[in-house]
Amino acid sequence: MDDAAGSVSGVFDGETRTRERFGPAGTQTLLRTPANAFPLADLPERAYENLLVVAARDHPAKIERRLARDGRDLATVGVVPVIPAMGEYDGDLWTADSVRPGDLTGIGMRFSDALGHVESETGWVVFDALGILLMYSEENRVCRFFQTLVNRVRVKGVRGVYCVNAEAISDEMYERFRSLCDAEYEMR
Repeated sequence: MDDAAGSVSGVFDGETRTRERFGPAGTQTLLRTPANAFPLADLPERAYENLLVVAARDHPAKIERRLARDGRDLATVGVVPVIPAMGEYDGDLWTADSVRPGDLTGIGMRFSDALGHVESETGWVVFDALGILLMYSEENRVCRFFQTLVNRVRVKGVRGVYCVNAEAISDEMYERFRSLCDAEYEMR
């Protein structure tokens, strides 16, 4: 592992040939995260210019508090809440209607609508906890859903970052997720 970049394997920016942590636009990255991590903290500054978060782990209010504390512009961040019980949220982040983690069709619909607000070439999509879906749906369904999600993001030409706690899922599932991505990194 390259300690300076925190990479397990990486990609290069074709124009400058310099190490780019999450690769050029369209790159899909699997990000290994510890259980208590806030994966958005690992993103580069430019990601916050146009960011969509599919939040299976944190409530939008928690995400907003953390982003505000870090001095981020909340107007440029959207959230698709994928949580068992949404509760009230009346904050500054743009949010889609919440959807339950076992409703992969509903997640896909909310995500597709929200992806329309992400700009090609400069936008970012982050799925904060893929492993949560495995608690609610069968592995093959989750893999098919993930493949569809990754392909939509790749075709749109935006960077995708998909977070997973490798210790919370089987090695086989991790490899299935990894095989659909262009790069993988360990969260710093």
